[in-house]
Amino acid sequence: MQDRAKRVSIFGGGCAGIAAAFELTRPEHGGAFDVTIYQMGWRLGGKGASGRDAATGRIEEHGLHLWMGFYENAFRFMRDCYDELDRPEGHPMRRFEDAFKPDNYVGVTEKGLDGQWSNWSAYFPPAAGQPGDPFAVRNPFSVKGYLTQCLHLLRTLLLSVQDKGHLPSAEGSPASLTGAAASLITSLLSTVRSDLTGTAKRAARYGQLALGALILEAISVLQGLIDGVTRNSDAAKPAGVLDQLSGAIRYQFELLLATDPEVRRIWEIVDTVLAIIRGCLREGVLFSPQGFDLLDKYDWREWLKSHGAAQATIDSAFIRGSYDLLFAYEDGDISKPQLAAGQALRGAMRMFFTYRGALFWKMQAGMGDVVFAPAYEVLKARGVKFEFFHRLDDIHLSDDKTHVETLDVTVQAEVKEDGTYDPLVDVKGLPCWPSLPNYDQLKYGRQLAKAGWNPEEADDDRTADIKALKVGEDFDFAVLAVGFGAVPGLCGELIAADPKWKRMTEEVKTVATQAFQVWLTKNVDDLGWDEPPINISGYVEPFDTWADMRQLIKVEDWQDDPKSIAYFCSVLPDTQTGENAHEIVRQSAITFLNRDVAHFWPGAVNEDGFDWDLLAGAEGSGEARFDSQFWTANTAPTERYVLSLPGSLEHRISPLDNRFDNFTIAGDWTGCGHQAGCVEAAVMSGLLAASALSGAPQLSHIIGYDHP
Repeated sequence: MQDRAKRVSIFGGGCAGIAAAFELTRPEHGGAFDVTIYQMGWRLGGKGASGRDAATGRIEEHGLHLWMGFYENAFRFMRDCYDELDRPEGHPMRRFEDAFKPDNYVGVTEKGLDGQWSNWSAYFPPAAGQPGDPFAVRNPFSVKGYLTQCLHLLRTLLLSVQDKGHLPSAEGSPASLTGAAASLITSLLSTVRSDLTGTAKRAARYGQLALGALILEAISVLQGLIDGVTRNSDAAKPAGVLDQLSGAIRYQFELLLATDPEVRRIWEIVDTVLAIIRGCLREGVLFSPQGFDLLDKYDWREWLKSHGAAQATIDSAFIRGSYDLLFAYEDGDISKPQLAAGQALRGAMRMFFTYRGALFWKMQAGMGDVVFAPAYEVLKARGVKFEFFHRLDDIHLSDDKTHVETLDVTVQAEVKEDGTYDPLVDVKGLPCWPSLPNYDQLKYGRQLAKAGWNPEEADDDRTADIKALKVGEDFDFAVLAVGFGAVPGLCGELIAADPKWKRMTEEVKTVATQAFQVWLTKNVDDLGWDEPPINISGYVEPFDTWADMRQLIKVEDWQDDPKSIAYFCSVLPDTQTGENAHEIVRQSAITFLNRDVAHFWPGAVNEDGFDWDLLAGAEGSGEARFDSQFWTANTAPTERYVLSLPGSLEHRISPLDNRFDNFTIAGDWTGCGHQAGCVEAAVMSGLLAASALSGAPQLSHIIGYDHP
């Protein structure tokens, strides 16, 4: 007689929890797991939750969500999900290819010595394959392989400057050089090429950078030496060659930089690459069992500087953009950039050298619509149960502290009829999550709607019922998959019982974020933006990142469609996360539009500031029209973004940890092989949690888990 299915309670319906449920309920398990997902509030998604406004069907997000081309596990999950869902012909988002589109342009802004801001944008050409495709080899990642890529990039950058009349293409680059390197070269040299027809004197100055056979041969020698290294003690010789090579390159560039500041961007990349190679050789990364984790005790900027990078390089827009990308500012204070060097290096290598298809991929609707609605439909069809409006309040251990005994849960609202909540709404044929609960399905729903009740708020204390879920009666295994900000408050007994839990909650930190969205009656091209649709970081605070989201217009449901949609986001200082945080973000957004947005959209401002008549769907006049737009302060514990601080990553606990034998964790805050706040880390963690409970997937099937 077959044993009954093991009851698994998953708390949190973000990427990690959903991925764990997806793996545990694969047909290969033969129904071995009976999964229930408990979700605070009315929607899945966690920090990736989005909603649709009832009046316009507009998408309202927690912030900007872009998928990178190295998100192998996340894309495989999504592709499997869409294949299984098998939506009918004519569905607006039938296939994975309808939901995600390549996004090839990215940029950073930088402030010049004259105080003026300028943009550096780059086109990253498509790379072979698609994220989620099987690899030709089991593990394509190695430190030595990355250093080879760095040397190819270095050689091509130097050749490109030397051969001043030629801009390299992806086709002309070495076969082992990715499209990312070619695009860097093309964009870096774009300002130089226009000046190459200048005076003979200027041409002669460029001639000073003719590195000749000596330096190029030195790169080849260095490559051969690195290839021949079989243990860290062998790295002294290539490190010595690199030091000599770096001195020659630096000297040549300094001659040119004295009179040609346009070459500065090229030099900043070259200087960064030299520091990376030097640091990996000097610190024994090549053969350390820790791989890049060996470097996580250092800050990224400090580590680059310690291995020869110039101050101008570590202050560059390129490096600053890596901090903006990961909200890497302790306490939300932009004067305190902190990012673990090992994870920063791992992320950079994966981002630029292993992307497939495109560097970035943009969702073609809200993240809730593209990711969590399809996942919900698939999991529901598999028999997964969803308990919405269920908030986990506390976790209690057994007397001997070996397993979880009881889970305290608050039922925030009760559902009418049979107790099953139908969470989705239809917007132009697409299943979506609403921005507010469907009050009509709730007991006392009319009163709740009138009171503006929001069960996602941190201070929500409404209680419809209390449940104490007991092991052996209500669950056999529990998975904690909430945002890390909520973990210390839920896990007091675990923290008291295990020093590792205590240390993790002391060392791992989070940061609040802020975002706003505007819908405009003119397209950004008419407002003065003269480049393709872009995602750009490194700009002035409090909103350092802008993304052109025009692709969403077609899936919203306005009576009169806006002509453009723009998302802005950044960290929110902890000093601004109090009760008035929402109003602070509103005022900051208004100030930004009045004072700073002209850099991107000069046609959107006049002598009085921003032209508020440009806002679509707005009422009133002047700044009051902004109230019709959307903004958010992500300050609740589950909304805060997990940081990758130096010295903290070694204290993250893995989902494979078996300290408590019926309990595991899942989230981008766990030790999962990619220690950064992102979709890929969350999905990897969910896969590890499923593996901890079931033995599947095999660890070798989690791409990048054994990454150096």
